Amino acid sequence: MEHGSMDMTAPVRGMTSAWLRSSKHFSKSLVHMYSSVAEANRAMMTQRNGDSELREPEVDSVAYSQESWSMERSTDGEEDLGVGDVVRFSKRITEEEVLTFATISGDTNRLHLDDEFAADTRFGRRIVHGTLVSGLISSALARLPGMTVYLSQDLRFLKPVDIGSELTAIVEIVEDLGDDRYRLDTVVETGDGTTVVDGEAVVLIDPSPES
Repeated sequence: MEHGSMDMTAPVRGMTSAWLRSSKHFSKSLVHMYSSVAEANRAMMTQRNGDSELREPEVDSVAYSQESWSMERSTDGEEDLGVGDVVRFSKRITEEEVLTFATISGDTNRLHLDDEFAADTRFGRRIVHGTLVSGLISSALARLPGMTVYLSQDLRFLKPVDIGSELTAIVEIVEDLGDDRYRLDTVVETGDGTTVVDGEAVVLIDPSPES
C-alpha cells in the first residue's frame, strides 16, 4: 500500500512570512519605545525642579551639573591638558541614592539596606556600596577638558563610607602615554581628607564634539 506525501512547503512559507511580519512589527515597537525613553530622559533633564535639577555646566564640559555638586580643575583648555592637571569633584551620597543604586545595579546586599542586619556585621551599621563610591572617580574624569573614554581602572577600597557622607573624587594626570592616552592617579576622600578609595586609571581623551 502506497502512502501519499504531504507538501509542507506552503504552510512553512506562510509561517515564515507571518514571523517576519511579526518581527518587523516588534522591531519597530522597540525603536519607538527606546525613542520615547530617550525623549523622556531629555525632558527630565530640562524640566526637573529643585536641587536635583540637571543643568548645563558653568564651564566647557561634556558633563551636566547640579547645584549641590562642586567641581574644580586646573585647566579649562583641551590643548593645555597634560601631566599635573587635576580635577576635583564633590557630592554627598544620600540615602535615596543608595536605595536607587541597589535597585539599578541589583546589589541588594542587606549590609547597605537593612539597619538591623548591618548592626551585626563588622561595620556595625549600613554603609555605601563600594562601587557607588568609586563611581565618583568616573564623575571626575568626565569633567576633564575634552571627551574622556575609560580604558582601565585599578582600585583599592580602604575604608567603609557612611550614608550621607560628603565625598570628593580627585583625578590627576601622572603620565602622557601618547596617542591621546593618559595615566591618572585616582582617589576618593571624605570631607575630613580621609582616603577611602585609591587607584589608577588609563583614559583616552578625544576632542569635545562641536555640538
